[in-house]
Amino acid sequence: METTTNYQVLLYYNYVHIEDPEAFAAEHLKFCKELELKGRILVAQEGINGTVSGTVEQTNKYMDAMHNDSRFADMVFKVDAHDGHAFKKMHVRPRKELVTLRLEDDVNPLETTGKYLEPSEFYKAMQDENTIVLDARNDYEFDLGHFRGAVRPDIETFRELPNWVRDNKHLLEGKRVLTYCTGGIRCEKFSGWLVKEGFEDVGQLHGGIVTYGKDPEVQGQLWDGQLYVFDERISVPVNRKEHVVVGVDYFDGTPCERYVNCANPECNRQMLSSEENEHKHLRGCSHECRVTPRNLYVQEHNLSAEEVEARLAVLGETLKQEA
Repeated sequence: METTTNYQVLLYYNYVHIEDPEAFAAEHLKFCKELELKGRILVAQEGINGTVSGTVEQTNKYMDAMHNDSRFADMVFKVDAHDGHAFKKMHVRPRKELVTLRLEDDVNPLETTGKYLEPSEFYKAMQDENTIVLDARNDYEFDLGHFRGAVRPDIETFRELPNWVRDNKHLLEGKRVLTYCTGGIRCEKFSGWLVKEGFEDVGQLHGGIVTYGKDPEVQGQLWDGQLYVFDERISVPVNRKEHVVVGVDYFDGTPCERYVNCANPECNRQMLSSEENEHKHLRGCSHECRVTPRNLYVQEHNLSAEEVEARLAVLGETLKQEA
């Protein structure tokens, strides 16, 4: 029996002027739905940033249509084969920014950005002792996988990164600074911001981690762990030479690459957890999240108060919180 992968996931962005993002978004949503695509696309006056999934035929039609628009004629699509849709719905939303930095003095990547480094150049540059490799992603993305020896900024959102750099400038001064992100879009602005901040030798991984993993020469070498992606796949492999697990289980510190969200919807913390620990801890990242009446894990598994009490007892906890 022949098995074929007849779906594709497209990842792309383009910094280009879009006159009316709201009108464009409404029209583009209609177009995507006609093609029966699913995904998430952001549109701003500064350009477009999207991830969509569909059959090979549907996604090829989408890429052809975009390339036939002069604004997106040279847009690069990163294509992943998949066995189905990677999203549940189709969203196209207008935004003020494609990536949320909220700078007082915004950076135009078409005017100022770090030097593009192709995967082979980035691979070599990472191994120079005078180089600092700075991850431009969020902490939970880093924790699942990252370049070996990369600096992990202590941030939860991208907009916190400039302040982190200013607070830790001593780590970067006098060094060649390399930065990277999933598909490249965050680095376009962030590397330009670094240049504006006075860092003289700034490089960015052209095409992001996704391109690096597909490069036939480097084959994802020096990447440890998995790559966090913002769709239902959650993670994809990068290093085709060796796989080193760097993620650790939130509850017991053992190697783990399985992400779940805290069952308390008011918390929703992303954490690495084995299935066993998810069940043991009612998918709650803390006692408060385990005992909240809104715990989604308890609802999904239709657990009685007695069953919850029994799980908590194993942890040395009780349903009734002390005053």
